[in-house]
Amino acid sequence: MFKDKNKNKQEDKANDKEADLGALEAELKVLREELSKKDDSQDRLLRLQAEFDNFRKRSIKERQEFIKYANEGLIIELVGMLDNFERSIKAADQRQDFKLLHQGVDMISKQLHKLLEEKGLRKINSIGEKFDPNKHEAIEAAVSDEAEEGSILEEFQPGYILNNRVIRPAMVKVAKKLEVVEEEGGEQLSEEEKIEKQAEEHEDDENIEENNKQDKDIEENKEEEQ
Repeated sequence: MFKDKNKNKQEDKANDKEADLGALEAELKVLREELSKKDDSQDRLLRLQAEFDNFRKRSIKERQEFIKYANEGLIIELVGMLDNFERSIKAADQRQDFKLLHQGVDMISKQLHKLLEEKGLRKINSIGEKFDPNKHEAIEAAVSDEAEEGSILEEFQPGYILNNRVIRPAMVKVAKKLEVVEEEGGEQLSEEEKIEKQAEEHEDDENIEENNKQDKDIEENKEEEQ
């Protein structure tokens, strides 16, 4: 009977070991599956990264190619005008005809303006218009009795708009009103006259100060001699 008990204990221990071994094998299987999934995810991540890098490189190259040849159509049209210009110069040179050259240049100018307008370029209206800081650049102001204050009197350089965007403002002269300042005694002075008068008064003050300094130096010299 004692032997049977020992045998049962040994069988129980063996069964427990087999159970533990089975549990370890099951856990090991799960770990292997998870590791396999991680490896698959890592491989997939590496593939996606490689595909993204290739796509980025292709995009950069395509963009560079686009920028490089973006103006190809415009350049071809300009080259045609350049051909006309060279032909006009050659014809005028052969015939020694300035009028012919002028006609050729005028024709090319019209062609160029038409081409640029088709591409979305238009000239900014300036003379007689109200000054607009978004479209005009004032480089000079002049008093005008006839023009309204803030209106444009003269255009020094035309400005242009490309597809509703100002790419170069027009350089203009703007009208300003004549400012009159009333001095004591009822004298009417314009702004320019007022500035001139202030400059003269300032010069007189400097002359008086210089004379006073000279008189003071003379008095000091006399005292030293005594």
